[in-house]
This record gives sequence, structure tokens and C-alpha cells, in this order.
Amino acid sequence: MEFVVVIPARYASTRLPGKPLADICGKPMIQHVYEKACLSGASKVVIATDHQKVFDAVKSFTNDVLMTREDHQSGTERLAEVVDLLKLDAETVVVNVQGDEPLLASENVSQVATLLNNSSAPMATLSVAIEEQDEVFNPNAVKVVSDINKNALYFSRASIPFDRSAMLNNDSVLDITPFQRHVGIYAYRAGFIKQYIELSVSPLEVLESLEQLRVLYHGYAIKIEQAKVTPHAGVDTPEDLEKVIAYLKAKQV
Repeated sequence: MEFVVVIPARYASTRLPGKPLADICGKPMIQHVYEKACLSGASKVVIATDHQKVFDAVKSFTNDVLMTREDHQSGTERLAEVVDLLKLDAETVVVNVQGDEPLLASENVSQVATLLNNSSAPMATLSVAIEEQDEVFNPNAVKVVSDINKNALYFSRASIPFDRSAMLNNDSVLDITPFQRHVGIYAYRAGFIKQYIELSVSPLEVLESLEQLRVLYHGYAIKIEQAKVTPHAGVDTPEDLEKVIAYLKAKQV
């Protein structure tokens, strides 16, 4: 099975300007992500940026970098441009890896690619078991429910599934076993990426602020299964960056 990994790397970041170039133990963050993605078995790993500084920095460790437009409204639009630039076949499996995950688990990249490849769906993603009750009620932790055939039924910031007996009775202990948190890694068929950006915005995605709901709203399947490796959090703030550096330094000891 062959698949391509695309890593979008935007320079602009509200909470951490120049994020892809943030130094982590002597390498820019984007290089850590690239090297982890290369361990996934992908036939090609490409970084897609919109900024000359990122482009130049990436050129120092690989030629697989593309300059994309600055005016994209979403990461999916940037992916569609990459599909065009690389002239990918419609059935090619493309895995979208976030450029702010220097502790990326390469096993999860190959897992989501295999999940899509072994199905007829246009899209696949992963989840992890929720281990803390607080996370069930945290709107920043996106919950997902699926059917017996590994098809996502719904994604929500609400607590789904709703445990009627426990949640309506404050004396009951909530069993968190059924709860899954969505992990933001996606595999697409290249042709579907171009279809997706032509789909009308769904009222559900606007309400929940979850772009993937557009796919379900228009009747397309999203395959989902539990990730083999629980992923580390991405880097959004200077504090996140310090945690990653401390983690990697501890591993080197």
C-alpha cells in the first residue's frame, strides 16, 4: 500500500508566532514532524507552507516542500492545492498531519492510511479512549461515536453518548468506558479532497465548529478506529513548547 503524507505548515500563529520554526533541541519543530512522518512507511512526505522563511528552513533538510497560496480559508483547501501541484491520482491515499505535532506517533499515520485503504470510504480518522471524567464534559475535547462497521456516526463537543441513568442522577458513578475522543489526523482519497471543498457548509459544523461534520452531513462515510498509540498533544502555546523540549531532553538522559 502506498500513501502520501502532507504536512501543512503555516507561519502565522496567534499564540506562537513562527511556530513551525520554533527551536526544539536544535531543530525547527517542522523538521521533527517531518522526520516522524517519514517513519510511517509513506511513499512521499511533503511539507506545504505559505511563507518564505518556512520554505527556506525546510529546504535545509528536504526538497519535498511546496509553496502554497496565503489566502486559503482552511487546511483542507491547502491540501487540495497540494493534490493539484503533485498531480495525484484520485484514488491516492493522502494523510494530513498537523505541523505542530513534534511528538507525532508514526504508527498512527500508517494506521489511518491502512484503515482508509482497506475500505471504500473517502475519509478516515482515529480516536482514543477518554480516561478522565472531566474530559467527557470538556467542550475542547471532541467526542465521537461510531457504528459496528467503524463508521463515525457523529462528532460533538457535547458529552456523547449521553448516559441517561448516570447523567440524570447525580448520585450515580459515570462509566467512562464508552467515551472516545477524536484525534485530529485524517486520511483522504485525493479525489475526495477536491470534492470536499465544493460541498456546502453544513449547519451542524457551524454550530459545533467542527469541519468534519460537513462530510457526514452530505452523506459520506468517515471510517474511525482507536489509535494504536495515544498521541501527545500538539504545540499551541509557549508553555506547550517548553513541555515538549523538557520531554525530549528527559528521553536523552
